[in-house]
Amino acid sequence: MDSVRTTGKTQTKPQALRHDGFQLTREWLEPRLVLVTLVAILLGVLAERVGAPDMVILGLNVLSYVAGGYYGLIEGLKSLRERRVDVDLLMVLAALGAATIGEWREGAILLFLFSLSNVLQDYAIGRSRQAIRGLLKLYPAEARVRRNGRIETISVSEIRVGETVLIQPGERIPVDGIVVAGQSTLDQSPITGESMPVEKNVNDRVFAGTLNQQGTLDVQATAPATDTVLSRIIKMVEEAQDSKAPTERFLDLFEQRYALLIIVAVLLFIFIPPLLGLVDFESNFYRAMVLMTVASPCALVISTPASFISAIASAARNGVLFKGGAYIEGLAAVRAIAFDKTGTLTAGKPAVTALSPCDELEEDELLRIVASAEMRSEHPLARAIVEAAQQRNLTLSEVVDFEAFPGRGVQARVDGDLIRVGNAAFMTDGEALPAPMQAEKERLEALGNTVMMAKHGDRWLGLIALADQIRPEAKALIDRLHDKNIKVAMLTGDNPQVAHNIAHQLGVDDVYAGLLPEDKVSVIRNLQAKFGPVAMVGDGVNDAPALVAADIGIAMGAAGTDVALETADLVLMGDRLPLIDFAIELSKKARQVVWHNITFSIAVIVLLVISAFLVNLPLPLGVLGHEGSTVIVVLNGLIRLLLVPEIQRRRKLQSSNAGSMYQSATRPSS
Repeated sequence: MDSVRTTGKTQTKPQALRHDGFQLTREWLEPRLVLVTLVAILLGVLAERVGAPDMVILGLNVLSYVAGGYYGLIEGLKSLRERRVDVDLLMVLAALGAATIGEWREGAILLFLFSLSNVLQDYAIGRSRQAIRGLLKLYPAEARVRRNGRIETISVSEIRVGETVLIQPGERIPVDGIVVAGQSTLDQSPITGESMPVEKNVNDRVFAGTLNQQGTLDVQATAPATDTVLSRIIKMVEEAQDSKAPTERFLDLFEQRYALLIIVAVLLFIFIPPLLGLVDFESNFYRAMVLMTVASPCALVISTPASFISAIASAARNGVLFKGGAYIEGLAAVRAIAFDKTGTLTAGKPAVTALSPCDELEEDELLRIVASAEMRSEHPLARAIVEAAQQRNLTLSEVVDFEAFPGRGVQARVDGDLIRVGNAAFMTDGEALPAPMQAEKERLEALGNTVMMAKHGDRWLGLIALADQIRPEAKALIDRLHDKNIKVAMLTGDNPQVAHNIAHQLGVDDVYAGLLPEDKVSVIRNLQAKFGPVAMVGDGVNDAPALVAADIGIAMGAAGTDVALETADLVLMGDRLPLIDFAIELSKKARQVVWHNITFSIAVIVLLVISAFLVNLPLPLGVLGHEGSTVIVVLNGLIRLLLVPEIQRRRKLQSSNAGSMYQSATRPSS
């Protein structure tokens, strides 16, 4: 990251100074300068009490100014070179003004509290950033790989694509890969946010940073350690933390103009009342320094980025990746959400939904014969039929003379009988189906199914209905969105009959079927004109144009999907629809916290400015109120958007893991 937003200024990445092997950074030095400032102030008070020479007292005062104002002066001068005025310059000018009228102590207290608040802000915001950088700890330093018939322990960075990595119980997966041997359960919560362990078998994908629990696995690396899902998550979230929401951009612009206005107003206040004979110059100058201090917009400017950074970190730890504060703010304003159907509201793969055998044939026998004929086919419908037979523990027969007819069906000899399976055009060759079969076929298709037929010679065996399955959690999510007064639309390239059937089951408001990718963009435009801000939820590949066109693009199941990570504004690291509701709740809470902070900051500024005129507010109290409000708004965002949700997340994980351990302990052994 190139910059960090603190106290209304752009702080460049700390430059490291090396001397005899020691690394000196702002992160290390600034807290110590704050301590030096405090010690110099206390020694100055003591020196005055014991009647020390004036030069000693002056030296301690100068030391407190140098230590307390060092970084403020650097940032203030840097802003001036860029033709900007910021709060650092206001604080330094106020302190120097106090010194010119002999109020060294109060100027030093101003610099001490100002620099102390910067340190506390950096610490608080750093906690948010560490929540993401902590993901780096998920990488093991070394891994065991099989090379040339031997097992070698090497650095993770040396693992090559295609090599087999050996994973023991309790170890973290070092690279993205495919399981080639073994069986185990993995804790994928750092990557996908899933609270329950996920079972992994041969040919299943695994992600770097996930924790192997009980079994052993041999994993074939599909990407180097530098190009894993985990590395891309870290990079994307760090970039997101440096991006700015519209409110934050407005406050940045406001800061520049407001700070300049304060300087002009203070200069007029310094000279005009004394020239008119209303007050003496010295007391008026002191009050002007108080006014410059309390009117500075530190808390106001830091309130927004501190809150959004905390929200981004909290979301990422729960499997939701916002690409910037702008998208957190934008999601809170969404009035309609458009869902792609396949792979989003549905599982994205077909399953057998009904079997309708002819004559005296049993359902299991129909399924066994058809699955045997389809066993060698790679078509998704064929795989779904075979999978259904396996779930029923049916014994499939070996087939001969297998032949596939793309887009139509297959034929093969099963137990010596020639079996044909396929669609109506393939099976009837233009002839009419028997009336009972035709009626059953139309009934099944009206329910949104794709219907396959099976035949042995001239004898009809029956019908097999297949359909994409609705995700179990989809209906509950749509109901929650309706409770939030968010309209829901479904976009699909599927036929209208299937689309309307699924939409009816889910309670979707609007259905758009038979769409090409460019058609989905037009639908998004229409929804925006009708409802306002619109979010689009898709798989990030064929939905990419619509994801870009929407106000907020949300990619589902994006663990490892480059297109989703690059195209969407918001990425759900796992196929979990409830994360959408979580993201909306978090975005609304973040916006609420931001406006609470802004309101509080403005109220404190107004109160302190009025106090400066009405009750002659002393500079130390003005500084305390000013810097205290700055720290309060940072802590408000940190606690409400990061620490509390993190505690809740950990409790949920502990509860889930405890339940999983209990189930494992009570499961009978085979």
